[in-house]
Amino acid sequence: MVKQFLFKPIDNAPLIVFRIFYGFLVAAECYGAIATGWVRRTLVAPKFTFNFIGFEWLQPLPGNGMYIYFAIMGTLGLLMMVGLRYRVSALAFAILWSGVYLMQKTSYNNHYYLFMLLAYIMAFLPAHRDASIDAKLNPSTQTNVMPNYIRWFIILQLFIVYTYASVAKLYGDWLDFSIIEILMQGKKGYFLIGDLLQEKWLHKCVAVFGILFDLLVVPALLWKPTRKWAFGFSIFFHLFNSYVFRIGIFPYLSLAFTVFFFAPRTTRNIFLRKKKIEIPIAPARQKKHRSIVTIASIYLAIQVALPLRHHFFEDHVLWTEEGHRLSWRMMLRSRSGTLTVKVINKETGEKTIVDLNEHLTKKQKRKVACYPDFTWQFAQYLKKEYAEKGEDISVFVDNRVKVNQRKYQLFIDPEVDLASVPWQHFSHHEWIMPSGWD
Repeated sequence: MVKQFLFKPIDNAPLIVFRIFYGFLVAAECYGAIATGWVRRTLVAPKFTFNFIGFEWLQPLPGNGMYIYFAIMGTLGLLMMVGLRYRVSALAFAILWSGVYLMQKTSYNNHYYLFMLLAYIMAFLPAHRDASIDAKLNPSTQTNVMPNYIRWFIILQLFIVYTYASVAKLYGDWLDFSIIEILMQGKKGYFLIGDLLQEKWLHKCVAVFGILFDLLVVPALLWKPTRKWAFGFSIFFHLFNSYVFRIGIFPYLSLAFTVFFFAPRTTRNIFLRKKKIEIPIAPARQKKHRSIVTIASIYLAIQVALPLRHHFFEDHVLWTEEGHRLSWRMMLRSRSGTLTVKVINKETGEKTIVDLNEHLTKKQKRKVACYPDFTWQFAQYLKKEYAEKGEDISVFVDNRVKVNQRKYQLFIDPEVDLASVPWQHFSHHEWIMPSGWD
């Protein structure tokens, strides 16, 4: 019964249309990153980048290399959109985007992570079998159907993202609306709505609507009686986020996903040629079916497990940040910090206060001041810099951090030499001071 449901052929119009949207948005993201100066600010101007720990070998290309890198990714997006050499283009983009994602996290965004996951998913889906140059060049590959599991796999991925985003909001600073107030403070200068965004009643609406929308949008889109209403709320929600929070292409990518919830015939009639599609009976291929189910199940199990890992670390994730990334914890906190970094030469005992401006951009300084992995990585960077001059050093910090509307607290143990302690991916770092929160 399950096999029949997952592998029965259905109209592939949603996947084909999504491919076109996806390719266009890839191009817009990559070319836009060049045009808006994001590439320059994030990957060209800094002396070094804070990559994901363990991926230090991934470094930005020198000179104009990163501009060319992003131009190539944008071109791959256009190739995916028109369906030319789709498999190669999609996999190449997935690899290149993974490189960008892992080589810097100063401009970290949960949506970049979703984009990386989606890139690999799309690389292995038959999204080029219709309305593509590939299908025209090789008519034997053209088809109007796909297995049902493709649609449900994408829906389940979205359900995981939205559900965890909703559950993560069920904590004090969201429920008392204080984090919404903080998020809106920087929007006072917005045209027409700047003052409106400072209203208390609006903060309450945003908080409640954010929880309910994330929790209910996928089920509401699946149920036909509420589908159009859910789609209307989706348009409002994502356009609001796009304008207020300036989060790039993600709102439009989210709207593109809705094609998987409407009847395929409707999608085909609106976006593709209007014609009747004959759905054949699925051939029995037991071994392949079993492999697909196994791989998809493992992937989805990992996606369910990753956002839960912070419960196995000591203290509150809002304080330690341990287990925050890859967990769909979006727009939940505001962090600021003060930082003094002291370097001590182990041989001479000479003490030096580090001028952060000599090493870091403004954005990097903000991150180093209040995120533990950034602070640790900066200590490793200093250790390497001094080692190249023949000096063996210790690195100590005086670091105080404020989370949301709480007071500044001592964050990193000032007695710990950060240059000598290892990074632990799967356990709590004892040099992070206890929050003392209830």
